[in-house]
Amino acid sequence: MNPNVKSPSAKKIAIFGATSEIGGEIARRMAPGQHLILAGRRHSALSELARDLEELGAAAVECVDFDAMDTDSMSAVLDQIEATGPIDTALAMFGVLGDQSAAEDGGEEVYRILHTDFTAQAVLLTELSSRMKRRGRGILVAYSSIAGARVRRPNYVYGSAKAGLDGFCQGMQDALVGTGVSLIIVRPGFVIGRMTQGMDPAPMSTTPDVVADATVEAIAHSENHPGAHGDVWIPRRLKLLAQIMQWVPRWLWRRAPR
Repeated sequence: MNPNVKSPSAKKIAIFGATSEIGGEIARRMAPGQHLILAGRRHSALSELARDLEELGAAAVECVDFDAMDTDSMSAVLDQIEATGPIDTALAMFGVLGDQSAAEDGGEEVYRILHTDFTAQAVLLTELSSRMKRRGRGILVAYSSIAGARVRRPNYVYGSAKAGLDGFCQGMQDALVGTGVSLIIVRPGFVIGRMTQGMDPAPMSTTPDVVADATVEAIAHSENHPGAHGDVWIPRRLKLLAQIMQWVPRWLWRRAPR
């Protein structure tokens, strides 16, 4: 489908890390009548998803090369995407769980996890928000995690990246007040899927389809309330757990499982 020919009513929705399970689920839910930008590194998977979205009634679909490790190229990638019109909604879906054991043995894995799950996210969100602020509209979606609510010994590198991202996004939400730009922070619990394959599910686990449903619902709310921010816990009762976690004594907390 020609990406330059789309309905005037179609919104441009950019999904960075579109080949993730949650990213694909969201794309399928939002496809009908919309202009989808699928950004990622796995070109064959992007093309396969694009065909699915066209069959689901997407007004247009574009596949864009995007590498989260290359933060220097992010501005140019956004220029490429916005050559066919401004982004209305952008979701940062990429991330890695990483190897905690390898991270404790050497800095290379620490760098990979922190760069992907924090630095690259912060850079992308900043580049996107800057453009949206100039237009006075737009919706951003970032993914934190229960792992960032209080960092645990078994996955403290990943958890610290999510804690940093969550704090960054809360600050950005405050900075965006009055600009017309919304930032939704999604905080799921343990997501049963490819990333966590082989791991025992934690209490209050969720699945990619549930996370996708909650995300799409939050985006719809922001569309109806421009500039309103959102904090989405999945499941909702996870918010209470996060509050309780702060009161667990340190000696007991260090024994917490992943």
